[in-house]
Amino acid sequence: MDFDQLITFLEVARQGSFSRAGEKVFRSQSAVSAQIRQLEQEYGDRLLDRSGKTVKLTPAGQIFYEYAEKLKNLRDESLMAVADHSGTPRGTLRVGANEATCLYVLPEVFGEYCRRYPPVQISIYRNFSYKIVEKLENGAVEIGILTLPIQSPSLKIQPIFRDKLMLMVSPKNPLAKYKVVPVSEIVKQPLLFPKTGHTRRLLDKLFRPYGTELQVRMELPSIGMIKSFVAADLGVSLISQSFARDEVDAGRVKLIDLEDADLYRELGLAYRRDRTLSVASTAFVGLLRQFATKMNKTDA
Repeated sequence: MDFDQLITFLEVARQGSFSRAGEKVFRSQSAVSAQIRQLEQEYGDRLLDRSGKTVKLTPAGQIFYEYAEKLKNLRDESLMAVADHSGTPRGTLRVGANEATCLYVLPEVFGEYCRRYPPVQISIYRNFSYKIVEKLENGAVEIGILTLPIQSPSLKIQPIFRDKLMLMVSPKNPLAKYKVVPVSEIVKQPLLFPKTGHTRRLLDKLFRPYGTELQVRMELPSIGMIKSFVAADLGVSLISQSFARDEVDAGRVKLIDLEDADLYRELGLAYRRDRTLSVASTAFVGLLRQFATKMNKTDA
């Protein structure tokens, strides 16, 4: 067995498909199948059930999957330990964050990090916060930027950034002339909601007392779509202030404070309590804190 076969097996198990796994590991479907066959021959048992539309782990495969993850994590740790030997950031920085954080909070941080430490490769795991917690706990990522609150005894979690939620309207909307708007006026407007996530939960709670009055025109899957549709005056929405900074500067939308509600999206930095951060990760944490301090002052 070699690590290429191990990585391929893990990817097939996660994707439930030989072809999708092949795309992830940059191999043809036939090459993926050959690697899995070699593993099964070496272990003398079928590791994957190919009988249905989705490839699934067999009982033997479930056992092997746990060991495969441990072996991969040990390999990553050994690479990190050797990279840290020089005291200079090297190797791979493994970070988990949700899509909005990747798009609107982290680009400047990553840009500066790459300028300072060009030898470091950055691997980003993009998913919901609860999924990132799982990856942190099993060692697949070393640092997570999570939407708080999060509970996990095995993780050290430090708040780093508070982002105010504000009403976002088109400059053409009648509410655009106000600096502050009560919730009772917002419910009179067509609303554009995110389908899922932290902001959606806050909106559901905020507007619950106005249930029969609500006009939810659309439920949209991305912040980018919400911003574009608000700019086209299809409705109004609530959004984290930092997410709409470019649109505000360009005059495409306007952000307005809520008169009778203070809502925030708080981000936290998370990593395992029982592990020492690599040199590359320590450098990233320091840089992230610098940027977070600057952003908190800007939005204060």
